[in-house]
Amino acid sequence: MNTEINAKEDFKGYSEPALSLLKNYGVRVWSEIEADTDRGRFEGLVLPRSETLPGDHIVLKLSTGYNVGLNVAGIRSIEVKGYKKALYKIPEKEFPFDPEKPKVTLLGTGGTIASRLDYRTGAVIPAFSPGELFGAVPELADICNMKTIKLFGVFSENIGPEHWKATAEAIGKEIEAGVDGIIVGHGTDTMHHTAAALSFMVQDPPVPIVMVGSQRSSDRPSSDAALNLMDAAYAASKGDIAEVTVCMFGPTSDQYDLLHRGTRVRKMHSSYRSTFRTIGERPLAMVERDKISYLTTEYKKRRNDRKVTIDTAFDDRVAIVYYYPNMKPDIIDSLVENGYKGIVIAGTGLGHVNKPLYPSLKKAVEAGVHVYMTVQTLWGYVQMFVYDTGRDIMNLGVVPADNMLPEAAYVKLGWALGHSDDPDEVREIMMTPISHEITRREPIDGYLIMQGGLPEMDGFMKRYKR
Repeated sequence: MNTEINAKEDFKGYSEPALSLLKNYGVRVWSEIEADTDRGRFEGLVLPRSETLPGDHIVLKLSTGYNVGLNVAGIRSIEVKGYKKALYKIPEKEFPFDPEKPKVTLLGTGGTIASRLDYRTGAVIPAFSPGELFGAVPELADICNMKTIKLFGVFSENIGPEHWKATAEAIGKEIEAGVDGIIVGHGTDTMHHTAAALSFMVQDPPVPIVMVGSQRSSDRPSSDAALNLMDAAYAASKGDIAEVTVCMFGPTSDQYDLLHRGTRVRKMHSSYRSTFRTIGERPLAMVERDKISYLTTEYKKRRNDRKVTIDTAFDDRVAIVYYYPNMKPDIIDSLVENGYKGIVIAGTGLGHVNKPLYPSLKKAVEAGVHVYMTVQTLWGYVQMFVYDTGRDIMNLGVVPADNMLPEAAYVKLGWALGHSDDPDEVREIMMTPISHEITRREPIDGYLIMQGGLPEMDGFMKRYKR
């Protein structure tokens, strides 16, 4: 029995033909080896292999910190140099207290900023507690006194209204307790949803509320977790923006972070470290280790009082419908039949859908469903007075939502329905700006896509390429 257990430990996740190769050369997982291959010589630590993947590779962690897969067919010989079992748990360290430094609370919810690699599946899983993050990023102690509260330990796709409410309530308690700033550690995939929700649920806070995450897990050499955390801590403890913001990489390199307003931010790339962008506005500020450069004066400033309004009312019977050509009416009908009370449509162009949807939209409105139109272009405003199509859709009872982002409109509609089901009251709540989710105009540089191949882009790259 023990032999079987040891075998599993020695060859974690490896199957044939890699398993026979490792046994033949007396190699165990965590062995330090030098492998001669048809691609050259590689030195590194043999890592566990994901159980769900084919057994045609062995995985090495190189001295650079990066991993490489070696195809079994190309390995000529292996020499074992030693054995060093890796421990992927970072010890928690007591955070030092300095009475001269501001007090910040880090609320942990999970996500990649608090993750490590699970070698059983090859996936990233929530693992690091906030206390372990202190051990990983000791520079945080140079910025502030930090307390941690672990609210949840889940990936952001599993976060929803119940988590938004709990986070808002925790923020309220910490503000009343006298903290100088709050950080919310969160997975990046739905961070913009939570940022919007907290912008409505936590109104007029006296201190900064900074959401932060990372695109690369903390055990990877390319991780952005440490810089994001340090900059978020600086913005929360010493910044002047008393709003819900998102602090993430500005450029792809390790230069600075940007602070994005919670209702105007969106994740725009699946893997870039600079994935978050402010849509229809400028970012609020740049954060560079120990410096904040404000990019606008239009923000709510830090106050000395402890007053804050926590309003977590929310009706989760709301959906976003992304319009596509030839969409069938049964999409709308099914939402109504299943008891949904609000629908946000991401329409084409200035806010349009096809005519076959009209009868279903009319029935939805007549059934008491609140329907709001946004644009799937993200940049720009709903303008439903321009064409007959838009006018006809408004006559059905669909309400144009100005330049609210679809996700912000979805969250706000759920929040509005938590307060009232009366169409006029809901519309008043929806169309009254609370945290710049609707803006009077877009700035001249509010729309920016770095389109490659154009002369101005080539000039930009030549000027800033290092």
